[in-house]
Amino acid sequence: MSFKKVRKVIIPVAGFGTRFLPATKATPKEMLPIIDKPVIQYIVEEAVAAGIEDVILVTSHMKRPVEDHFDDNEELERWLEKQGKKSLLEEIKGISQLANFIYVRQKGPYGNATPVKNVEHIIGDEPFAVLFGDDVFDCKTPRLKQMLDVYEQYGGPVLASIKTDKEGTKKFGIIEPGKKLGKRVFEVKGMIEKPGPEKAPSLLATVGGYILTPDIFKHLAKLKKNKVNGEYILVDAITELMKERPMYAVELDGRYHDTGSKLGWLEANIAFALKRPDLKEGVKKMLKKELGK
Repeated sequence: MSFKKVRKVIIPVAGFGTRFLPATKATPKEMLPIIDKPVIQYIVEEAVAAGIEDVILVTSHMKRPVEDHFDDNEELERWLEKQGKKSLLEEIKGISQLANFIYVRQKGPYGNATPVKNVEHIIGDEPFAVLFGDDVFDCKTPRLKQMLDVYEQYGGPVLASIKTDKEGTKKFGIIEPGKKLGKRVFEVKGMIEKPGPEKAPSLLATVGGYILTPDIFKHLAKLKKNKVNGEYILVDAITELMKERPMYAVELDGRYHDTGSKLGWLEANIAFALKRPDLKEGVKKMLKKELGK
């Protein structure tokens, strides 16, 4: 089958980041580093590695540092060149050249459906991806590429999922899987938000993003406040879309880090540090020392 290529990704980054206050009072949570690179750069690089051309960052007045990070910094570049730091210079120059960056200020009611609705005029009639600014995956095949492979095979919306445990059913939306189509691919019959272990239809949690088709926008236009939290929730619109067309889920092959939580962010730093030759042994010694106290 032949379907329109997914060229655009929406990354909402307008949130307050309250779980990291006071650190995020003046610094966006998306700019918190994993080692020496901000979280948001890991997500953008992954999207580009999957073939994305246009990165749409939905921001707020507090998120100027995110925009600045993906812009040129000629003063810094001149200084690095003068200091003879060629490899670092090339790395810094490459950040602004990763993709076509589009910035949109979020306007509208609170909830993660709003930033998607805000960019309908940019998406038009194309399929698109949605990734979130604190979900980091460490995968041999990029998380988004795994999702795109499913979209290109079946042509319908795709939900990213991970296998969770009973405790996770209290934190994540849980998929009600239908027919198994491949080793890690399922049709989706439904979704339940944080059902708990007694009501969970599976241990497949929706986390990490979506590939959506443009018909989602008609459901976003009619979306009402979620009855539980009073927000405008993207999953509610996806649930309505599911009534009209087949939807698929891929159980991602890789490791998920929730960098929006303190422990998840710390875990990501340790996990990525242990993969780096320049840090691996030092981190092991540090952990052994701390754990031996």
